[in-house]
Amino acid sequence: MCQGLWKLSETESNSYRAHAKAGETVLIHGASGGVGVAACQMARALGLRVLGTAGTPEGLELVLRNGAHQAFNHKKEGYTSKIMDATKGQGVNVIVEMLSNVNLSNDLQMLAYGGRVTVVGSRGPIEINPRDTMAKESSIIGVALPYATVEEKAECAAALFAGMDAGWLKPAVGKQYTLDMASQAHIDIIDCPGASGKMVLTM
Repeated sequence: MCQGLWKLSETESNSYRAHAKAGETVLIHGASGGVGVAACQMARALGLRVLGTAGTPEGLELVLRNGAHQAFNHKKEGYTSKIMDATKGQGVNVIVEMLSNVNLSNDLQMLAYGGRVTVVGSRGPIEINPRDTMAKESSIIGVALPYATVEEKAECAAALFAGMDAGWLKPAVGKQYTLDMASQAHIDIIDCPGASGKMVLTM
């Protein structure tokens, strides 16, 4: 998540990868997973209005406990309309997208003018209408930690450690497995109805 909000571009210092600013609204898809929870905590600490999605009642509760102002069930029909209603029709400024092959087309329609989608995860292709980006002069920004510079990684690490020291960044630990249960953990993460914190394999 640090990459989505904190990672610096190579050409601009002292700015976030998503150019997120206090007072803006951020939508975090899959906010009940390990990365999503961290995103909620960081965005709230940065002064953003935080909207999150999850797929189970437990996930929605987790999202709200970890900084989101509102949470929406992305498995329910019409949830995008509820998100737009929450912004009074203005749309969101930043979207942190964990599953862009499913959501990107809808994301572009939910953005405010000048909005940005940071693509953190994708499991395949998706068809979008480029006019959706033209109408709002929006941006799609790909984010991949392996391509971060040494300086970018150092800045992300400093931000994360500062958050942990201050107490507002706290990992949400989900189900824990012993090493001999690794195969079961693999099955569970594929078949789970919705993420709830970060799965942990103990050794």
